[in-house]
Amino acid sequence: MHRMPKWRLSHQQVKGERELSLNYKDAGVDKEAGYKQVQLIKGMIKKTHTPGVLSDIGGFAGLFQLDTKSYKEPVLVSGTDGVGTKLKIAFMTDRHQTIGEDCVAMCVNDILCQGAKPLFFLDYIATGKLVPEKMASIVEGVANGCIKAECALIGGETAEMPDFYGDDEYDLAGFAVGVVDKEKIIDGTSIEEGDYIVGLPSSGIHSNGYSLVRKIVFEKMEMDVDHYIEELGKTIGEELLTPTRIYTNPIYKLIQKFNIKGLSHITGGGFYENIPRMVPKGLTAHIVTSRINIPVIFKLLQEWGNIELDEMYNTFNMGIGMIVVVDRSEFNSLADYLEELNEEYIVLGEIKKGDEGVVLWHQ
Repeated sequence: MHRMPKWRLSHQQVKGERELSLNYKDAGVDKEAGYKQVQLIKGMIKKTHTPGVLSDIGGFAGLFQLDTKSYKEPVLVSGTDGVGTKLKIAFMTDRHQTIGEDCVAMCVNDILCQGAKPLFFLDYIATGKLVPEKMASIVEGVANGCIKAECALIGGETAEMPDFYGDDEYDLAGFAVGVVDKEKIIDGTSIEEGDYIVGLPSSGIHSNGYSLVRKIVFEKMEMDVDHYIEELGKTIGEELLTPTRIYTNPIYKLIQKFNIKGLSHITGGGFYENIPRMVPKGLTAHIVTSRINIPVIFKLLQEWGNIELDEMYNTFNMGIGMIVVVDRSEFNSLADYLEELNEEYIVLGEIKKGDEGVVLWHQ
């Protein structure tokens, strides 16, 4: 809800006693545009509402009733994130329909790693000039992301900030809250030697590494966003705006059915930073990278940028967006279940003793 108070400056001039009167619009903030945006997004937000939602758009806060009967000791799990410089691609292409989905994914995928069921989401958009239709496109992406994440969009804020952002610029951030029973929190402490490491495919670059991507594509290769790439079958702009995959559907089903010991969302820092976050001291995840079906975009970026393979795995997801650790005794059942769900998976390796956290074998 846009709560932009009108301000007025009066000045009595010595000669003529003439009053100079300014309003908020003179300062670059258009309240009417804000009101129009709210009307445009009401229906989108309503589609995301789940049974726990108690409030509607327009209030001072979003209300969500926690279902305590389903949990012995409910623990709220929260996460916040943005989309980084992937926003620049949206600006360059003037396509804003999917960037909100990225924002939801970045937050929701993180809280899934603790075993949490996503409950609700809030967004924050700051822009230099509020264009209702553009803001509505962004929120439409947020709403679509919430539907895929099976959570409700219960609030948000759009701030018009002239002279802080350019007229065609905006920033986007989100905040997700989920719930997990205390005894079912996934924190990696039960991981042990011999456990299997399973990877679920990504949808592409997701929302990390775009500063390097832009340097390679637009500076070194001197492409524009409409440059068609034969190997991709689409323009580079279309490829770079591919939405981040949201893993709620397969991951939460696995959590309910199996003893999932660890989960790692492969985001900024790639394999080397994110996998050790779930592995206890004294153990190491051994990954055989040759098993990964690396998407074409990563191969092109490596070639165009002349990037070392380890640097690629230290920056990008390389085709694996979520990693699952499961006891080897449960692996066959988990694999059968993933096939029932028509979910692709890759057995990446296993947990062994060691202090490295993660070791990548490029065989």
